[in-house]
Amino acid sequence: MERTDLDFLAARCEGPVLWPGQEGYDEERTGFNLAAQHRPEVIVGAARADDVAAAVAFAVARGLPVAVQNTGHGFSVPAESGLLVTTRRMTAVRVDPAARSAYVEAGVRFEQLVPETARHGLAPLNGSAPHVGVVSYTLGGGLPLLGRTHGWAADRVLAMDVVTADGERRHVTPDAEPDLYWALLGGRDNFGIVTGMEFGLVPAVRLYGGGLFYDAEQAPGLLEAYAGWTTTVPDEMNSSVALIPFPDDPQVPELMRGRRVWHVRIAFTGSAEDGTRLVEPLRRVGPRLLEDLRDMPYERNADIHDDPPVPMPWAADNVFLAGPDGETVRTLLKHINDEAAPPAIVEVRHLGGALSRRPAHPNAVGRRDAPFMLAVLVPLTNDSAADAHAFAFLRHLFEELEPWGSGRFLNFMGHGAAADQERTRTAYTPDDHKRLAGLKAAYDPRNTFRLNYNIAPGTGA
Repeated sequence: MERTDLDFLAARCEGPVLWPGQEGYDEERTGFNLAAQHRPEVIVGAARADDVAAAVAFAVARGLPVAVQNTGHGFSVPAESGLLVTTRRMTAVRVDPAARSAYVEAGVRFEQLVPETARHGLAPLNGSAPHVGVVSYTLGGGLPLLGRTHGWAADRVLAMDVVTADGERRHVTPDAEPDLYWALLGGRDNFGIVTGMEFGLVPAVRLYGGGLFYDAEQAPGLLEAYAGWTTTVPDEMNSSVALIPFPDDPQVPELMRGRRVWHVRIAFTGSAEDGTRLVEPLRRVGPRLLEDLRDMPYERNADIHDDPPVPMPWAADNVFLAGPDGETVRTLLKHINDEAAPPAIVEVRHLGGALSRRPAHPNAVGRRDAPFMLAVLVPLTNDSAADAHAFAFLRHLFEELEPWGSGRFLNFMGHGAAADQERTRTAYTPDDHKRLAGLKAAYDPRNTFRLNYNIAPGTGA
């Protein structure tokens, strides 16, 4: 690319325009998942929606693919060339307490939004990690901490400001552009770059939450017990259970050090008294290493999962499950209990409730009928043999679980081979994928937005 081209683009952008070898380029392209990184020909560090429009128009005129990144948690396909738009400078937040709504620009993270809404006794439908970007999380569906109680984050979206592949800025609502609205919510960045989003908030001042921790060796039947327990709880009870292999490291709390630990996560919107009563059957499963359940301000909800805020490399995959019955559990435990297995973090999330209901305004978030989701994350290293083993472990595990699976959740899919078009297809019903392909042909016929969980242009017929 000629320097005159870059100067032309830089003159039209308020934010920085960077290219390989320039100071700031490496920092700008790096996201939260360090397993793979973008290496584009040019980066536009967008400071405003006009920067995004200028970047897309520039790329389309030169036949370049476009990728977009805020935090880089949902890394899929690396940009080995083309143009990368980063949105981390776009951080405006507006809360309307009377309308119970908020508007955020594309770079806002939940750690910035939640304190603003908490001032008014309101909350967004955020996930477990506060350092995740609001817009990208929501475009993928957004599986909230309080999902069983309030549904998918995407179902609360009121409007979006979008730059499409023609370089045009559009204000998308369920009434003004229902097809594009439907496709963006579930189709992520396949149809344009969302520069701002307005969505409804829910009343949330406090909750009963925290965790129960068990040594996996001393509570061998915990997963089966948890699955049975979920059939007895109301929609106000949101929970998951994760198996975490803690290293024998002085920085790890002594109770957890060197152990494989089951961590039951609880987020209950009812009273602390009712929450205590509902959780009691889980306490009888086995001896607990630690119990940390309490009434807490909603603003402290990130304490429940306590997701690490430090960037790291990992591989991942997931599957919706009809239910962790005996055969499913045995298959899962066979893989993760294998002495040769990598140190995988395995989580089973209880779905259902409001997550299974249809939204007021239709969107492309699918697989709403699944009662559970299994997600597996494997930390990676700089050891190529160990990393190849980790990818093989994930592949074999999910191949064996396929008889009980019913598709994937886009936000928890991995990168590289785990992000190809065939796996992306499994995030949707066949009819929805066909419709998405048709809308892709209408809004992005050249597949400019293809450095992602890609939906290729199709007929839609």
